[in-house]
Amino acid sequence: MNASDSRTRTAEAGAGLAPIIHASGLGLTFETADGPVHALSDVNLEIGKGEFVSFIGPSGCGKTTFLRVIADLEQPTAGTITVNEMSPDEARKRRAYGYVFQAAALYPWRTIEKNVALPLEIMGMPAAEQRERVKRTLDLVNLSGFEKKFPWQLSGGMQQRASIARALAFDADLLLMDEPFGALDEIVRDHLNEQLLDLWTRTTKTICFVTHSIPEAVYLSTKIVVMSPRPGRVTDVIHSTLPKERPLDIRETPEFLAIAHRVREGLRAGHSYEDA
Repeated sequence: MNASDSRTRTAEAGAGLAPIIHASGLGLTFETADGPVHALSDVNLEIGKGEFVSFIGPSGCGKTTFLRVIADLEQPTAGTITVNEMSPDEARKRRAYGYVFQAAALYPWRTIEKNVALPLEIMGMPAAEQRERVKRTLDLVNLSGFEKKFPWQLSGGMQQRASIARALAFDADLLLMDEPFGALDEIVRDHLNEQLLDLWTRTTKTICFVTHSIPEAVYLSTKIVVMSPRPGRVTDVIHSTLPKERPLDIRETPEFLAIAHRVREGLRAGHSYEDA
């Protein structure tokens, strides 16, 4: 079997995975003093178990809003959405996902291990199990040895890795990531992209990832969801044909550039849709 056949079979297998996220006709309108703001409109999307799905589109297109709907931080005003065949409210109560925000949002007065343990403390988990989970998740993000450090003693990239560890600590199958590397410089971002791919491979989590970067979306994802300007609509869903093992220099290959070109065309089509 050649590499192309292998990638095709991998893509076909991914397409048959049970949906973790299922959105049908999803819409969300915010009522404001200046009138209604239509954030999402007629979003239809399925995300399969174990997929790495990136959401890309212009600012204000509803990428983060869609993540917040999954997390039950916003409630849709039209359509339906399920998370692991549950409502977002039930999924939240069952701690079915971890959420990584744009900023690391670590408490400066707590050590790294105490920050990672925070959700476990809130859950009332026994201290011995807390310690074991904190150690395991810090190992996963390559922060072993930094347990007793405070956030201000770590670089921005290390703080974000601690934030990812905190989201992983209670071992949910779904990880929601809202542009977690957007504020970091390109060198650090590339390094964390590599580490995140490795983490995804080792944990087999389902990841929903918001980004403004076309190269980042193409490099990380098994599927890329392209969204239009507000009201956010899905203009294209691109299934990646790249192999699972992805060195950084894969970004210079014709296959990578072809996918990036399709993403760019999808973004342009979205703007055309708005102007039509």
